[in-house]
Formats: sequence, C-alpha cells, structure tokens
Amino acid sequence: MASTVLVVTALEDFTADRVIAALNEREVPVVRVDPADIGPALTFAARIGQDSPTWRGRLRTASREVELGEVAAVYYRRPTPYAARYQHLRPQERDFAVAEARHGLGGVLTNLHGATYVNHPAAVTRADFKPAQLQRFTELGLQIPPTLVTNDAEAARKFAAEHSHVIYKAFRGLPPGEDGHTGAIWAQRVDPDTFDDTLSVTAHLFQAEIPKTGDVRVTAVGQKVFAQQVAAPDGALDWRRGNWDNLIHAPIAVPAEIEAALHSYLASFGLVFGCFDFALTGDGDAPEHWTAIECNPNGQWGWLPDAPAITEAFADILSRKEVAGHDAARRL
Repeated sequence: MASTVLVVTALEDFTADRVIAALNEREVPVVRVDPADIGPALTFAARIGQDSPTWRGRLRTASREVELGEVAAVYYRRPTPYAARYQHLRPQERDFAVAEARHGLGGVLTNLHGATYVNHPAAVTRADFKPAQLQRFTELGLQIPPTLVTNDAEAARKFAAEHSHVIYKAFRGLPPGEDGHTGAIWAQRVDPDTFDDTLSVTAHLFQAEIPKTGDVRVTAVGQKVFAQQVAAPDGALDWRRGNWDNLIHAPIAVPAEIEAALHSYLASFGLVFGCFDFALTGDGDAPEHWTAIECNPNGQWGWLPDAPAITEAFADILSRKEVAGHDAARRL
C-alpha cells in the first residue's frame, strides 16, 4: 500500500519543516523535493503504457529516492520557480527548458494516481484570483466589502463618491527586483482626487473600507478550523505591513454558519486547506459581523500561536489519519 509523503517545496521553508518533523515523529516515510533542482541533483524516469496505466518509475534527489507508485500524499508548498534553474541560458533556451521541465517533471508530479494533494497546484491556481474568491463568497452567503475592479478613472471616482472611505489593494505581491528581493503593496486608503488616466495602464482593486473592530485569520485544514483575532500594536489598516512578531493574537470562535461556508468554499475549488481573512464589525459573535476579505490557498500559518495544532492537522491528512471530508484532496 502506498505510504510515502512527497513534500514539494524549496530548500528553505519553515512551514514545511514543521509538517515534515511531525510526519517523521509518526514514522511516515517522507521525501522532500524541489523540482527546480532538476539536473544532476534531481533525476527521474516515469513510464506509462497499456500494461501500466498510471505513472510508475523512480525519482532521485541527492539524499532520497522514491517510487512514484508509492506516493500516498503530496504536500505541494512553495517550490522554487523552474526559471531559477536556467538563468545561465539565453532567453529562448531558458524559456524552452522551463516549459519542458514544468510540463514534463511538473506534469508527472501533479498526476500521481490516487495521491492526496494538499493542495493540488491546479486548484491553487484557480482559487488564487481575488475576483473568483469574492464571487464565491457571495454565492455562499458571506458578506464582502463593496468592490470595484477597473482601469477606468471615471468609474473609480464614481465608486469613491458612493462610499465614505475607499482602499486600494494589489492583486499580487511585487515581482522580484534586480536584486532578487520581492516586495508587497499593502492595503491602503486612497484619495479619489489622485485618480487620473494613469489608472488605465493596468487593473486596480478598490473596496469600500469596512468600519472594522478587528481582523481574523482563519486557517482551515480538512475538517478542522483554527481562528485567531489579529491586531497590530499601532492599529494599522493592514496588520501584515509591520513586524509579525509584534502582532497581538487572541483565539476567537467562528460562528457555525461561517465555518460551514468555509468548508463549502474549499470544496468548490477542490482545496483541502486555505487561510481566510475576515474583517470584524461588532464583537464577532454573529455571522453578520464577519466580512470575508480573501482566501490564500497556499497561505502562511507557521507564525500563528496555534501552529502546533495546525501542523498536526496537516500531518493527519497527509498520513491519511484523517480524511479531508470531500474529494478535494484527490487529483483534479
């Protein structure tokens, strides 16, 4: 019976380290691999045919070896982009090598028969679009902030006129600069008087500011839900912009209606795990006090006070001690 857990991530990944340690304590076989290591440090041979209708073969890293048919679960975290492996090549050669590696090695790793994926990268990609998230929230009866996605300055000014305060949020983080470092643009209040035709260059996300009393991060893993109210010491609009070690945490109960909606949300996207952000109004006891902001389908949780319990929840699913509760974990 398949029993190995394949952890697909970069070499430095504190969150994955936690889960691997928990699996090791349970004596579950684990193989860690970063697909961007393809080359002498990572070789593989996968076969399929009429006599063997699912992918079989071996994958070897510098320290581990695994038979593909023995992989029971895949923890797909944050592997290094394939492009990092081929920076020394000319652009056309680099783009070709990246595409071949992604479709070849990546195509095999994301199609292991019968394996539980947490989460499958195809599901993560589909669930990573904020417009899709917001629409699904409303379909499930969750409250969301009034939202406008536009590149039209006049539409933005009209939206701002309808609301007391408007914030801008980037869809994604900043790409790496010339020094290789990435960045972020935090949620921020905007002055509609600054809107001009430069907005037409790309898409922008504007939302009515919620008169919130707090923020909540909800981490859902399978059927388990962990919730923490989060606040920045300086009361910043976006608590992510400061030093996370200084954040103030407090456990909070999630209303049953909200929790049921979160499980339905994950199932609809084929996800097993997700990090949800909510803005609270009032004391948070009633569902109407919870406004859904977004869901990161591959979010960070190692910094949370309940990280040890979250780690065990991941280990339960990957070791198949707990069933995810729906078919989301299976290959799409």
